[in-house]
Amino acid sequence: MKIGYFLSSEEFTPAQLLEQARGAERAGFQALWISDHYHPWTDAQGQSPFVWSVIGALSQVTSLPVSTAVTCPTVRIHPAVLAQAAATSAVMHSGRFVLGVGTGEALNEHILGDAWPQTDVRLDMLEEAVAVLRELWRGDFVNHHGRHYTVEHARIYTLPDTPPPVYVSGFGPKAVDLAARIGDGYVSMMPDGDLVSRFRDNGGGDKPCQAGFKAAYADTEDEGARIAYETWPNAGVPGELSQVLPSPRHFEQAAQLVTPEQVRQGFVCGNSADAHLEMIDRYAKAGFDEVYVGNAGPHWQGLFDLYQREVLPHLR
Repeated sequence: MKIGYFLSSEEFTPAQLLEQARGAERAGFQALWISDHYHPWTDAQGQSPFVWSVIGALSQVTSLPVSTAVTCPTVRIHPAVLAQAAATSAVMHSGRFVLGVGTGEALNEHILGDAWPQTDVRLDMLEEAVAVLRELWRGDFVNHHGRHYTVEHARIYTLPDTPPPVYVSGFGPKAVDLAARIGDGYVSMMPDGDLVSRFRDNGGGDKPCQAGFKAAYADTEDEGARIAYETWPNAGVPGELSQVLPSPRHFEQAAQLVTPEQVRQGFVCGNSADAHLEMIDRYAKAGFDEVYVGNAGPHWQGLFDLYQREVLPHLR
């Protein structure tokens, strides 16, 4: 099982993300995830750099593979533009780049004033967008007049030797089925073996399955839980609210209903290697091939030291 590190664009500056990428590689992590957001979830997180600039910079400071977790190629940025961004990223990373995609959240996608579509429409848009990406990556001039997107006389000249794989995120049955049908891999955030089985049984086969979880490293479990609750109270917001709330202040309002214990249950808090190994084992038993851990708060070097010293050697 591949163990990677999750770079949180919502919480850290570009320089900090690059520092974390270097530290993750030194510690022995095997790959990187990076989130793509226009806004943070809450003002307490406080950052949101343009991910494609950071991905380019990552190619100069690390040799680890990089995946977006995940990009929405449907509303905020046209798929023809993302096709060029992903192709350039794959070239800069010498082919070690995966484009993770999903249907996104209103938090990031509403900013141009477009209507935020219902789930079925967003899934249909995602399917067409992925088709546009792949058509452009063939290197020919493309004219596309589809249900949701138009492309006229577009050609991408800077292309990798092999088009980047497209992994598709899915948390509900329809999204998982779409991932199985069009994805080169599957992306999730939950150690749910039923979703992995659905992906594999409905066309995903033996394609890679990625997932991630959050940690809050600190000297004690209670201190880690405090950091997690102060920076990521949105982790406890239930249901479809994360897809439809439009701004950080709305997430802050919804998070007032979230208890510290609810957030604590979703994080690995403190400095216990056993707690991390137990969480990783849950994803392994669910059938995931890759799992990525991200650190909330300022103590990411402590997490790197823990993984280098106790977690990764145990897994090997």
